[in-house]
Amino acid sequence: MEAIFGSFDVYLTGFGLTIGLAVVSGVLSLVFGLLLAAARVGPVPVLSKAAAVYVTLFRNTPLLVVFIFIAIALPRIGITFQSIEVIAVGDYNVSAFFFRAVVALTLYTSAFVCEAIRSGINAVPVGQAEAARAIGLDFGQVMRLVVLPQAARAVVPPMASVFIALTKNTSIAAAFGIAEAAATMRRFTNDNADQRIEIFLLIALGYIVVVEAIAFSSYALERRWKVAR
Repeated sequence: MEAIFGSFDVYLTGFGLTIGLAVVSGVLSLVFGLLLAAARVGPVPVLSKAAAVYVTLFRNTPLLVVFIFIAIALPRIGITFQSIEVIAVGDYNVSAFFFRAVVALTLYTSAFVCEAIRSGINAVPVGQAEAARAIGLDFGQVMRLVVLPQAARAVVPPMASVFIALTKNTSIAAAFGIAEAAATMRRFTNDNADQRIEIFLLIALGYIVVVEAIAFSSYALERRWKVAR
């Protein structure tokens, strides 16, 4: 216990980076996943097939392979993200490592977000969209005004699962230069091998707290949007 409580600021910094990765990647994945879902159910065959290929590719590719491609393969062809070093958010300087991790997590998670949203869209009765088109709404208006507001209720549970998985997936960033929670655990265990079990338990407790916060938020949204029966 002394190892972590003696350097509690390091512990908090590690989880701060984990939460930062999860929040930034989660927001970007939600936006990109929504666009992919709209393309998949949209009336343009080319966009629908392209979105389907993207989802199939990234859902069946291990996240570690995506990280390796972003962190190792792209720099070999001249894409290094080194200019990102100049960006500052408050007192924290966004590094190229952080940006690469966000890109990898976003590309991977967007595929799962897309399928979660598509399942919600498919849960909306077809008659709702047909009625909207009958009064002259175009596809974008039908999605924005009719389908997505109703689909939102159905996607909360699967979306919570996606974001919980995303939070745990940030641990892979430890192998690519990000001092998040998993990397912090490795640092503590390397310096304090005799307290390894206590360190593991405290790091696990931190992840549990973050995941339970997501689960509680999901439950609150479900109750708020629940349809009266």
